[in-house]
Amino acid sequence: MSMGKRKVANPLALAVLALLGEKPMHPYEMSSTLRERVKEQSIKLNYGSLYSVVDSLVRHKLIEVREIVREGRRPERTVYAITDPGRIELVDWLSELLAVPVKEYPQFEAALSLMPVLSPGEVVRLLEVRRTRLDADIAANEGIFAAMADRGMPYLWVIEADYAQTIRRAERDFVVSTIERLTKAEQPEIQAWRRAHEQADGVPSEADWERAGEEFDIKWDQG
Repeated sequence: MSMGKRKVANPLALAVLALLGEKPMHPYEMSSTLRERVKEQSIKLNYGSLYSVVDSLVRHKLIEVREIVREGRRPERTVYAITDPGRIELVDWLSELLAVPVKEYPQFEAALSLMPVLSPGEVVRLLEVRRTRLDADIAANEGIFAAMADRGMPYLWVIEADYAQTIRRAERDFVVSTIERLTKAEQPEIQAWRRAHEQADGVPSEADWERAGEEFDIKWDQG
């Protein structure tokens, strides 16, 4: 596996290489195939980005124009095929993604890192809203899984949806435990957090945090 920087790094490009590894296709067929296989739930897909990705793959000689076809009165369509370097890139890239964990930056993680800007009560309220939405998403996806099973769809076709559902359940469990922790008023750091907001005019200042920390014997700066 090559750990160097990819010439084309958009996950949609990986999907295009995978499709063309099956057979030559034009962009409309690529898009319809991805949607038919419900891959747009895992890979961001729109026509503009698809054509940009195709152009980039051609430029880097990972795919090439196979032919230009016209069916009846329809506009001409360019059919693309994967090249030998493209097949090597497909296997190498996919192998790396499966084997090597990478640091990602989810928006929820960013929000958690800045959470004290809001008061504990407001955070609890917002997390309750998130829990309700996660519950709805989990239930909806269970219905989708059941429908797919009824249609006899192979598990390999929906494994990414199973992964997403597992992450969703884990996030819900984390949200529930966080709500429980924030509602335990006896915890000194929660009391200090609440006090910092009580004495602040808006978002607590550094001085507000210091005063609240001193009151509850908490040293915020661990440096």
